[in-house]
Amino acid sequence: MFESLSDKLRDVLKGLRGESRLTEENIDAALRSVRIALLEADVNYQVVKQFIDRTREKALGTEVVGSLKPEQVLYKVVYDEMTEMLGGTSSKILFPNKKGPNVIMMVGLQGSGKTTSTGKLSKWLAANERRNPLLVSVDVYRPAARDQLKVIGQAIGRRVFHPEGVDDPQQIVALAVREAELTGFDTLMIDTAGRLHIDESLMVELEQIKAATNPVEVLFVADAMTGQDAVNSAKQFHERIGVTGVILTKMDGDARGGAALSIKEVTGQPIKFIGVGEKYDALEPFYPDRIAQRILGMGDVLSLVEKVQSEVDEKEALRLQKKLTEDKFTLEDFRDQLKQVKKIGSLDSILGMLPTGLFGGMRMTPEITGEMERKFKKTEAIIGSMTPLERRNHKVLDGSRRKRIARGSGTSVQEVNEMLREYEDMRRMMRMVTSGGFGALGGMMGGRMAGALGSMKPKRNVKKKKKSRK
Repeated sequence: MFESLSDKLRDVLKGLRGESRLTEENIDAALRSVRIALLEADVNYQVVKQFIDRTREKALGTEVVGSLKPEQVLYKVVYDEMTEMLGGTSSKILFPNKKGPNVIMMVGLQGSGKTTSTGKLSKWLAANERRNPLLVSVDVYRPAARDQLKVIGQAIGRRVFHPEGVDDPQQIVALAVREAELTGFDTLMIDTAGRLHIDESLMVELEQIKAATNPVEVLFVADAMTGQDAVNSAKQFHERIGVTGVILTKMDGDARGGAALSIKEVTGQPIKFIGVGEKYDALEPFYPDRIAQRILGMGDVLSLVEKVQSEVDEKEALRLQKKLTEDKFTLEDFRDQLKQVKKIGSLDSILGMLPTGLFGGMRMTPEITGEMERKFKKTEAIIGSMTPLERRNHKVLDGSRRKRIARGSGTSVQEVNEMLREYEDMRRMMRMVTSGGFGALGGMMGGRMAGALGSMKPKRNVKKKKKSRK
């Protein structure tokens, strides 16, 4: 998401290069292109108008001082206003009730991912806020809706309250609150019923549940892929029920991002979480400033560092770093590092958090990341086909051993040789990178990335050779 918008905004701001100062003419020309880019990204028209007006007013009142360049000044103004449009600061869930359960209502249209988000959020609250949530579904209309929540509860290790023979939503809610009070659950997650479209009976039911439970949060779950439909639905829910925040699902998809950029301005309520994958741990707090950085190609290194810290074993990382500095990093250690990278997430998500300038302005396309993923898998297969001795000391790998490894891993001798060359290069690279911030993980990814990028351009090299012969 945001890739197309990011490319266009960066091109617009690059267009100011060569200008000696900001003028009304070049600001207006740049903002015209920004307006078009935002509208093409399916951002609400009124939101775009307000954004452009505020940005223009700030830019006209900003002087280019010192060694700053005009595009850098406008870049900062656009970043500040985009952060504000997305909500300004992150909004946390507060739990004011010390006695009795804090109730969280999950509302939204059918198919938005509400039930899955209920499970994801309860898992996140248990892991990050040390909450003890009880889950309950009051969707008595959709076939197997309550069974779906039970399956999710089993997968994430959370209890789901399911009173047998009770089909009245109000009664289910009353029993769930009582159950949470008696059994010591401090949070009650209510997965409410959805509809294919907003109707009166749905709204009345939600109003009754809200009145009966006095929730600390009413979270509207919206599918980011539906664009302005999600924004309009959020607005209607808020006007009728009063939502306190939004969870945007499918933010890892290829939608244009208009919902994320519009929803705060239209509803006045913040985005609190975003769904970034199908797994139950693929839910992240929403940080407006970090999303604005991603859109403008600045990356989101802070989120990446937090992800690494939460997923990578610190003792293991220190052990491997020590082996790197002592030049004792083996293929066995390399295989362990591959497993650590898999824990952090897909290459798409990791690379999406890195600044665009890291790759010389080149965009990491699905083809490139796909090639990198395939190289990772081949590397694992090749190392897995080695004996413990060969993994600990790669220098014993003569021709016959390499042939055996190629047969065992389903690769060629050439691919085995290529992997070993890259391994040697990475050992040298990682010794340098460990003095920075990413340690062995960064060096390993960098070497494998270089190999993948090189393999994406064979035809271009052939053409150049032909020209030189002529």
